[in-house]
Amino acid sequence: MAKRKVHRRARKILGEEPVALVWCGLNRDIPKPPKDVHRAAGKGRLKPGHHWMVVTGMILGFAIFIPWMLLDMFGQWLDRLMDPRRRGRPTPAPAPAPRFADDADADDQQQGPDAASSGPDGLFDGNWNLAAGQLLLRWYGRSPNRKRLVLLTGDRVCIAASRGRRLSPTKADDFDIVAEFPHHEARVQGTPGTHTFLLAFPDGSWLRIGNLTRGGDADAFLRTVSA
Repeated sequence: MAKRKVHRRARKILGEEPVALVWCGLNRDIPKPPKDVHRAAGKGRLKPGHHWMVVTGMILGFAIFIPWMLLDMFGQWLDRLMDPRRRGRPTPAPAPAPRFADDADADDQQQGPDAASSGPDGLFDGNWNLAAGQLLLRWYGRSPNRKRLVLLTGDRVCIAASRGRRLSPTKADDFDIVAEFPHHEARVQGTPGTHTFLLAFPDGSWLRIGNLTRGGDADAFLRTVSA
């Protein structure tokens, strides 16, 4: 549930009371676009940033894990060296796992160009040159934060984000609008209970947005867009 200061900030940046709002984000990572398309869009970042606490934890984890792993490998090598029964014996290679026809078919399907993008559960329609693809190329350009606040007014669909990397952006009051569309340029399509919705554009492209915050905001938002 968004806090009161989120609603106050929303009114301030919109200049009016939002009809509905919800914190959300992308359901999956952005697939790698063609190099020329990415370059034409300004070569913006395609991954979210990490909070400094997360980065510090990763560094500390590696600092502990890597020495332990090296010591373990050294201990195994020393055991083999000291064991006369294992000297000179080559280590047998593991047998390859059996491969079935169904596995090969599944691999072929996953290697398609739109396997991670289009489809009934895909991230977007798969065309990088249309409106949804262009928005996706710039999704993390103005904010590295994973979370986005989608706000609906009587005539606009707005997307706001906090420029920081807070661990709890649902309490943030420093977010700004990073994308804005009049209703004739974008519409939101959703069904209550699904906790995902589509941002659809007149050119036929669409972007699937999920990870909605649980509770009243998400329910009210989906009821609004499905009405």
